[in-house]
Amino acid sequence: MATNNIVIGIAGSGGDGIISAGEILVNAASSEGLFVFMLKSFGAQIRGGESSVRVRMSSEPVATQGDKLDILVVLSWKDYMKFQSEMLLEDHVVIVSDEEDKFPEENIPIPSEKMKNWYKVPFTKLANESAGTTLAKNIVMLGVISELFNLPKAALQNSIKKKFDKNITEIVEKNVKALKAGQEYVKKEIRKQDSVLFEYTPGEPRIVMEGNEATAFGAIYAGVEFYAGYPITPSTEIMHWLSIYLPRYKGVVIQMEDELASINAVIGASFAGRKAMTATSGPGMSLMAEGLGLAGMAELPIVVVNVQRGGPSTGIPTKTEQADLMQAIWGSHGDAPRVVIAPSDVEDCFDCTVLAFYIAEKYQLPVIILSDAFIGLRKESINPHRFKDLKYGFKKINRRMTPTENELEDYARFKITPNGISPVTWPGIEKGMYQAAGIEHNEKGFPTSDVSIHAAMTKKRWAKFNEIKREFSFERLYGPEDAELGIIAWGSTKGAVKEAVTKANANGIKVQAIIPQILYPFLIQPFYDFLRRKKRVIIVEMSHAGGFRRYLRGFIQFGDFGVKTVSYRQTGGAPFTVGQIYDKIVQEYEKKDA
Repeated sequence: MATNNIVIGIAGSGGDGIISAGEILVNAASSEGLFVFMLKSFGAQIRGGESSVRVRMSSEPVATQGDKLDILVVLSWKDYMKFQSEMLLEDHVVIVSDEEDKFPEENIPIPSEKMKNWYKVPFTKLANESAGTTLAKNIVMLGVISELFNLPKAALQNSIKKKFDKNITEIVEKNVKALKAGQEYVKKEIRKQDSVLFEYTPGEPRIVMEGNEATAFGAIYAGVEFYAGYPITPSTEIMHWLSIYLPRYKGVVIQMEDELASINAVIGASFAGRKAMTATSGPGMSLMAEGLGLAGMAELPIVVVNVQRGGPSTGIPTKTEQADLMQAIWGSHGDAPRVVIAPSDVEDCFDCTVLAFYIAEKYQLPVIILSDAFIGLRKESINPHRFKDLKYGFKKINRRMTPTENELEDYARFKITPNGISPVTWPGIEKGMYQAAGIEHNEKGFPTSDVSIHAAMTKKRWAKFNEIKREFSFERLYGPEDAELGIIAWGSTKGAVKEAVTKANANGIKVQAIIPQILYPFLIQPFYDFLRRKKRVIIVEMSHAGGFRRYLRGFIQFGDFGVKTVSYRQTGGAPFTVGQIYDKIVQEYEKKDA
């Protein structure tokens, strides 16, 4: 079975170098011009435990991780058991495992008909013989599968050299030997009995980025000057990346003692006139709720990234979910305005972060980027020309509006204006000093308990939403607009929805999907346009409680359009597959006239 689209799953223990092997593989494939998608998964332990990686590579663009594995590589069957529900297998699957793993075969939870193509390879022995260390067995494994399935061999060798270029030459040479040892073993010892073979035509190299890296990159492009945060899975890579690169642009990164300190430091930096941000996950967002209210009351621009994970409480730190939507929109006491943006893939993380700074600075309020682990921790290939024509640039990304000399003569920091935006200063500007506090205040910033002033200032702060709704409209639409069956989804579910909609329309099932990027304030007109021809709409989300559906129903009276809504949701952990969405489309399509 020759194919230009292949999905490989690798599982083992935390010390087997599973993630490193996946990264070497995707970097090699992308250097050959292939489209890649890598999803990593690991236990919640701080050290040790299990890890797995899924790599999809194709000659055509891909939007998901692939539903089932064409190739399963196991370095430890015991650890594979912890991922079996996530690593579904094709009927033609080929299995490659370490023959030195003594796990009882009768306990392997794979049907016998899917184990007919099973190669057992002495990875550990080959690693010791070629590199002098068992740590190289992940590289031996790459050599084996590259020879068995025609993966990019020369590119793999170059990727290994690049991976270890900061180490001494001896380490690079040992890893190259390990790679070749795996390839030679296949040539001499294995008689290929399966038909899986990857075929492709090399093309222009592509960039590979992780979602969290793209978020950090977008922040630097937008001109971020200050980052304060506390490490929390699955957002920590944002801080790691910025700690390396932001100082090169004269920015500051501080690891704080907790999320309370983080958001307060960010608010302080913003008060001082700096573009500031932080990143966290669900538990950290809970601690930041009061700070978000303070930023809204003081009208200070900040950007907060929530890379969602399974919850509630500590939940499943290393798995994904979309259950923080209501927290992001409403998670504060009082009427505290904020904007919520949801990226839908790795490339979109860059765009959303740039957009977040633009909105925060222009409208002087908090902006939340609602990502999740499925986006934040995965790698995707990006066209290298993608960043040559950007919508915003350093000079075009608005800084907050500052007062004129006349306005400074009798400076009113919170002056009521038609669009709610008031000129803002920072310490050191002559005649521009003002009090920024969480207590209600008048136009000068002086505390007040006057209810009429509170009403006026609340109206002022929320007036910004009218301007935001006038300036922005960003929704992705897939499928024919005259389709009577629709899908509404958000964030990381986009990939599976997009591929399922494409497949359905190719099979004669007319369906259209809409994926909003700005979730709050709610931009209602695009949804009205979308619903006019629909009879039935599926609302897709990774949330048991169905928060997205409830949110939509607060703004849209679906019955007024004669539209029946169907909630299709699941708890987090494993993201939706294309097959799941496609089967739901078929099921609801058959009911569309009911």
